[in-house]
Amino acid sequence: MDVRKIVVVVEDVDIARTALRWTLHNLLRYGDLLTLLHFFSPKTSRSKKKARLLRLQGYQLALSFKEICNSNFFNTNIEMIVTEGDQEGRKIVAMMREIGASVLVVGLHNQSFLYKLAMAHDNIANSLSCRVLAIKEPELAPLRTNAREMLPALDSSTNMDFSQIEITGLQ
Repeated sequence: MDVRKIVVVVEDVDIARTALRWTLHNLLRYGDLLTLLHFFSPKTSRSKKKARLLRLQGYQLALSFKEICNSNFFNTNIEMIVTEGDQEGRKIVAMMREIGASVLVVGLHNQSFLYKLAMAHDNIANSLSCRVLAIKEPELAPLRTNAREMLPALDSSTNMDFSQIEITGLQ
């Protein structure tokens, strides 16, 4: 059995933690390498002190994600990467190729870099050289009585080049 390199993007949003839990329960196999990847971007200030603080906060966030892994799966091979990135996702594309990732798992939210990356590249999976799974919480829809209205509405992410997985909850 080949060892897969699974990368989970670490962000300080609930859906990122949900994506990690989904990965642990549904994707990770014994022997796989799980990489927790956090990008920070110093906004306008390029001071070293600010960058150091952002790196430290990112590392602490990655440690909290590692704790989620350790509390559920004791023998998981985990590595953490905290590095400076960009909002457009160019750095993550380079990092995926460097890591040799087979799967990238992202918690999809309104500010996700995947949307910007999809606008810049025709084929996200080709750009990243791996399978991309975007985990998304389902939106609460009002009750409908007409069966025709029960079809899910297409949103802008429907036509993106990544697998979008909507979940209802984890036990």
